[in-house]
Amino acid sequence: MKSAAAVVADQTPRRFDPAAFNAPPDVDRLRVLALGGAAGGAVLLVIGLLLRPDYFFRSYLVGWMLWTGVTLGSLALVLLHTMTRGSWGIAARRVLEAAVRTLPWMLLLALPLAFGLQRLYPWSRPEAAHDELLRGKAAYLNPFAFGLRFLFYFAVWIFLAFALYRLAARQDREADPALIARMKRIAAPGIVLWALCVTFAAVDWLMSLDPRWYSTIYGVWLMGSVGLSALAFLILMSAWLWRREPMNGVLQPGHFHDWGKLMLAFTMLWAYFSFSQFLIIWAGNLPEEIEWYKRRITGGWGPVAFIIVLFHFAVPFLLLLSRDLKRNPRQLVFVAGLMLTMRLVDLFWQVEPGFANDHAPAFYWMYAAAPLALGGIWLWIFLGELKKRPLIPINDPDLPEALAHE
Repeated sequence: MKSAAAVVADQTPRRFDPAAFNAPPDVDRLRVLALGGAAGGAVLLVIGLLLRPDYFFRSYLVGWMLWTGVTLGSLALVLLHTMTRGSWGIAARRVLEAAVRTLPWMLLLALPLAFGLQRLYPWSRPEAAHDELLRGKAAYLNPFAFGLRFLFYFAVWIFLAFALYRLAARQDREADPALIARMKRIAAPGIVLWALCVTFAAVDWLMSLDPRWYSTIYGVWLMGSVGLSALAFLILMSAWLWRREPMNGVLQPGHFHDWGKLMLAFTMLWAYFSFSQFLIIWAGNLPEEIEWYKRRITGGWGPVAFIIVLFHFAVPFLLLLSRDLKRNPRQLVFVAGLMLTMRLVDLFWQVEPGFANDHAPAFYWMYAAAPLALGGIWLWIFLGELKKRPLIPINDPDLPEALAHE
């Protein structure tokens, strides 16, 4: 069997040996670590459930949103690359595809949230029937409709994910250029469907935690957020693979440079959406809108908001302006790690202040336990999916250009 370096040197897709691009053995060791982290986080979550069930469900929602965001962002990047092509996506495709194939598991992991619906969402409680405003929204905000929409979103996303996966798997078996055109016919409407479902999911899962508040830009904010989460994870995982055979002969500084530029673009996009929402609501100063921000910049939450502005935007923005940093995986990985951490902080800031009358800072540790438990499970599933396919799309016609990307 040829070495990975020899296969890369051939620069001819039909001569690539799939076995030369199997996942490295260290993947199994990383899966064990992920499972250990999941077990530790799960123990902490069970303790939290027994002590404070309300914090269990809040933290579980935040942890689930973080890793579902990585999954949905990966699907968006796969759809985007399918339409636009380019070397950046050829090298990233297997990592993104493996992340996308965790979607059915994220649906399964959402089941505990069904038992905490009344603890999370005021519109699902019996007393909502006595609230005039909530009665007016009851046709949309009710447990049955919420569950149906939940299943519909995942049905659309899973269909898109596995329709593209089926064609990508076929491309590994046969070098048929027509397969790319078929992928594009799925991806073109898929981008629109993805965006619509994410917009409505943002309203259901996060915005309806406070059903008296609304923002027309919130869905777009979530789109930028999940894209940023996926790019951060892509860089972290690719940097890990870059240190090992066979990807150390495939991934080039140019690939990381491209991903760093994309992360810079998504960082600015996230900041634009976040600030636009804040500016319009703050300038309007309407009681039903401004209260949402007042709860998140007063009562001790101001420093958290400042940390988000500083480390979710200002610091990554300045660092990612450097071309040398973006081309250095050892340095870029720290920016990606910071960004994924700040995505968790941002979700915590979105959720916890909404429960203004029931704060217990002694239980904030559960907001770390839930992402650890769910992240360990997610990573274990992801790495299992990563092992199933060659780490590069061996029959993609643009592969030689991607391998020589510099």
